[in-house]
Amino acid sequence: MSARRTGRGASHDEFPDESELTMRAVAWHGTRDVRVDTVPDPTIEQPTDAIVRITSTAICGSDLHLYEVLGAFIDEGDVLGHEPMGVVEAVGSEVTQIRPGDRVVIPFNVSCGHCWMCDNGLQSQCETTQVREYGTGASLLGYTKLYGQIPGGQAELLRVPQAHYGPIKVPDGPPDDRFLYLSDVLPTAWQAVAYADVPSGGSVLVLGLGPIGEMCTRIAQHQGAETVLAVDLVPERLQRARDHGVVALDLNDEGRDLAGHVRDLTGGRGPDAVIDAVGLEAHGAPIGKIAQRLTAMLPDVAAQKLMTTAGIDRLSALHSAIELVRRGGTISLSGVYGGAASPMPLLQLFDKQITVRQGQANVRRWIDDLLPLVSGDGDPLGVEEYATHRLPLDDAPRAYEIFQKKQEGCFKVVLKP
Repeated sequence: MSARRTGRGASHDEFPDESELTMRAVAWHGTRDVRVDTVPDPTIEQPTDAIVRITSTAICGSDLHLYEVLGAFIDEGDVLGHEPMGVVEAVGSEVTQIRPGDRVVIPFNVSCGHCWMCDNGLQSQCETTQVREYGTGASLLGYTKLYGQIPGGQAELLRVPQAHYGPIKVPDGPPDDRFLYLSDVLPTAWQAVAYADVPSGGSVLVLGLGPIGEMCTRIAQHQGAETVLAVDLVPERLQRARDHGVVALDLNDEGRDLAGHVRDLTGGRGPDAVIDAVGLEAHGAPIGKIAQRLTAMLPDVAAQKLMTTAGIDRLSALHSAIELVRRGGTISLSGVYGGAASPMPLLQLFDKQITVRQGQANVRRWIDDLLPLVSGDGDPLGVEEYATHRLPLDDAPRAYEIFQKKQEGCFKVVLKP
């Protein structure tokens, strides 16, 4: 009997060849072109796999990089998405920590839990799933050839590799939104704040108030930062942050005087730390924007060569972080950058004695800190109301468009298969 038909799942031995069955999934078809296709159901391929029936799956800001910029490393029909949760339907013979019927959140990075990197809390560099063909770190769900080209979680069903370690079991009862962001948003923001190393009673400025950036402000407040500032361009996002006590600055109003205003708010020196939650598609970098668009128009082979040898990032946010942070301060990069040779102002970095920390979130490393915050009676980080849009999976094309264009007050989209 099919695991989809029972709704409760089966063991690996009972999971048959179901290639005749089909599911709905969000697939990439080109720049700014995603569609909901009918694709074959996933099946157990390795004894460490699991099959999860997805109940909620979010669209991430880094999904928009695939939507707009990084098409050279993705094939038409690839299934997107790396922020899923659901109910276990089937498990491979070596998966014992979860079983059919369990409610789980799936981390976006695929890690084994037993290599040197995982043992040292660097699950995003897992040596078992590193994509050595491209010299990159651990595989990611739904995220290009550079990171394993594993079908993603914006679908009715998901095959989860390394399921003996990755899935996070969560309690039944509370709504999905209470736990969904353990897949990416919460650990990414938590790591960004940890890497910022804000001193007790210190100050931090967050560039970009998208889902990751705004969650960084909430976590910094939760951890006791005395002054939390942020910069963005979108009125609704600025107001969201102000509503929970952030000093949110509108870049349109500040213009060239942003650095002076920030210094005035931070004792004349600048903040102790700056978190860049913007990344490679920053506003205010017209040449980089043109380069990205021209690259996206090239044949894949040519575009891949250019992207792996040249700098195609829009670096205005990163350059702002270097300018704004105080001397001897720290920059924490959580925004994704993709240029292999992006120019950097090394003289300024050296002269200001700036520490820079960065990298994909090591999801499992931070779960022990985060799970109590989302499992208790309270909701200290406001996750239950974090999404602005909850839409059926079939509405994914419109959801991507309004999220990318920041229309209809769209801040965070959760898709419901």
